[in-house]
Amino acid sequence: MNAPKAINSSLIQPLMQVKGLSKRYNEEDELAVNQVSFELQPGEILALLGPSGCGKTTTLRMLAGFEHPSDGQIFLYNRDVTELPPQKRKIGIVFQDYALFPHMSLLRNVIFAMRHIPKGKQEAKAMQWLELVGLTEYAKRYPHELSGGQQQRVALARTLAAEPELVLLDEPFSNLDAALRESTRKEMRALFKEAGTSVILVTHDQAEALTFADKVGVMQKGRLMQLDTPQEVYQHPANAFVAQFLGHTNLLSGKALGNFAETPLGPVHLHRASEGEVQLSLRPEDLQLTASNHPDAARVVDREFRGHDYLYVLEQEGVQYCAITPSHDYFEIGSQVTLTSARQASVLPTYES
Repeated sequence: MNAPKAINSSLIQPLMQVKGLSKRYNEEDELAVNQVSFELQPGEILALLGPSGCGKTTTLRMLAGFEHPSDGQIFLYNRDVTELPPQKRKIGIVFQDYALFPHMSLLRNVIFAMRHIPKGKQEAKAMQWLELVGLTEYAKRYPHELSGGQQQRVALARTLAAEPELVLLDEPFSNLDAALRESTRKEMRALFKEAGTSVILVTHDQAEALTFADKVGVMQKGRLMQLDTPQEVYQHPANAFVAQFLGHTNLLSGKALGNFAETPLGPVHLHRASEGEVQLSLRPEDLQLTASNHPDAARVVDREFRGHDYLYVLEQEGVQYCAITPSHDYFEIGSQVTLTSARQASVLPTYES
C-alpha cells in the first residue's frame, strides 16, 4: 500500500463538489445549513470547524446521505449523488463511538466491510488493513480487550476496507484523553496520507483542525465563513468571528494609510494595503513586550505559565490585550510594558456577512 504518486494538481478532477447545500428541518426554523459550497480534491483532508449548533454535523450527515438537503447538490467525481442512499455513495464513516461489533474479533470486524471482495480473499485482505493500522497481532482479540486508541484504529481499518471514495470523521477523537488524542490524531493522518484517502473531519477543536487537515472550513450559524489552508485561516481570518474562534487574538481599530495603520498601539504594518478606518486582527504571539517606565505604558494584569510560553493579559487606556511570549520573557503582574507589533496585522472586513 504505497503512497500515491504525485501528479499535476491542475489535471486532478475534484473528488467531491458541494454546491449551495442548505438544510431547514422545519418550515418555521432558520436554516441549519445555509448555502454551503466547497470542493474536495483526491487525497485531501478537510476539517469543518465551528461551535456547537453551527451546522457542521448536519453538513456531514447530508454528505453521508443520512439527511436530505432542502436545497443544493452533492457530486462525487461529477456524479450527482444528492438523491442516493448512504450505501450507494461509496462513503465511509468513522463514528464518535467507533461502532465496532463487540461479539466479533478485530479480523471479523474488518471482514464485515469487505462484501465486495470474494470470500476466499477476504481474510488475507483484512490482515493487510490491520497491518496498515499496526494491529495484526491483535487480529483475534475483541474490541473490549483494546485501548480507546486501538479501537479507533480498528474502526478506521474497517472503514478503509470498504474502499470508500471518501471517509467522514465525526468528532473521532473526543472520547480519548489528551495525550492519546494527540498521538492517535497523528497516526490517523499518516495512515490516510499513506492510503491516499480523502477525508472530511467534523470537529469543534481548533488545534485538531489546524494540525490534522490540509484545508480548514470555519462555520458559523450554518454558513461557511472561510475555507483555506490552516496557515491562511489562522493568520488571515476572513472576519472577526474566525479570528476569535481560532484561538486568542487582539481586535484593533485603526486608520489605514496604505501598508500600515495608526492604532492605539502605534503604527502596525498590514498584510494588505488599505485606506481609511479598519478593524485589525493581531495574534498574541505577534505582540512584543518591552519593560517600560512610561506612565502611559500597558500594565500586566494577569499571567498564565504554560510551560513553553506565558500568556499575558495587559491593559492600556482601559483596553485589554493578550500576548504570548517565550517562557524566558518574564514580566511581573503589575509591571509596565510597551506593546509593539512584531509582524503584520490582518485587515478584517468592516461588516460581517
